[in-house]
Amino acid sequence: MSPAAAPPSPSSSLPPLAEVLRSMRVVAIPTRTRFRGVTVREAAIFDAPQGPSEFSPFTEYDDAEAAAWLAAALDYGWAEQPAVRLDRIEVNATVPAVAPDEVAEILARFPGCRTAKVKVAERGQELADDVARVRRVRELMGPAARVRVDANTGWSVAEAVTALTALAEFELEYAEQPCVSVPELAEVRDRLRTAGVPVRIAADESVRKASDPLAVARAGAADLLIIKAQPLGGVSRALDIVREANLPVVVSSALDTSVGIAMGAHLAAALPEGMLAGACGLGTVALLSDDVTDTPLVPVDGSVPVGRPTLSEASLARTAASPERTAWWAERVSRCHALLTTGAV
Repeated sequence: MSPAAAPPSPSSSLPPLAEVLRSMRVVAIPTRTRFRGVTVREAAIFDAPQGPSEFSPFTEYDDAEAAAWLAAALDYGWAEQPAVRLDRIEVNATVPAVAPDEVAEILARFPGCRTAKVKVAERGQELADDVARVRRVRELMGPAARVRVDANTGWSVAEAVTALTALAEFELEYAEQPCVSVPELAEVRDRLRTAGVPVRIAADESVRKASDPLAVARAGAADLLIIKAQPLGGVSRALDIVREANLPVVVSSALDTSVGIAMGAHLAAALPEGMLAGACGLGTVALLSDDVTDTPLVPVDGSVPVGRPTLSEASLARTAASPERTAWWAERVSRCHALLTTGAV
């Protein structure tokens, strides 16, 4: 892992595990629509000294990957954060891989948003499904809106070129992570340019899941980066990557509660002047059926405020995970804390 992305070293100051566990509440919140296979979103919420913080790597992630998410949660909850330049962040609507007749209902949850990110390459679906979904988004949002697609590594190079050529008629702003590897992204980008297809390439998994998050920038494999605070180890570490990569960025989230969204909004608001490349993927609380605060960070007039929400005891009780799932998360936090303490990741 590169120095910019590395979690804290053993000499770094981490809060004691006992203190972290005492501050933890685990929630399980149903989603309004199935999203990347998830129908219930689980998260560990910490009532920390600097304010609420969140640890919510997806359950299938191993401890080595999840440890960076815990580093982010501990940093955001127990350490001072970088100064911000903005007080609100423009956000995009996020459209899961739904049927075209469901798109209007999804977009209605994102009032004022003039950018939409549309999920494509869903397992079990065809290119025709993607085309129909993106067409419906463009019809509903109009020609002035920005429309992006996110394949979450779902295509081969040939499939990506074919799909993005077909989807280009909808004037895409960019395509996010069409393929798995950095060389594949570079090849897709080159082939689209050669063919005169005006679709930019954005890298997400090639940054947040990479042993070297700067490789995609050095290879010229993307036009911009999608940055997430939690998987990159926190706001400060994500800012280090942005400065080194020197590419435009969009800040996104991973279906977080409002606490995790607040971390992402802080990152977006702290970016250097001129680095933010448009609306951020920080409106996804609208896809959850509940939240951990009485003032959820859902889009209002197309943006969300910068600042930590106040935890609601009633909300935490209402969304509380089962004792078995709470114990599972406590064990996961303990294992990841040990990895950070020993520098094993």
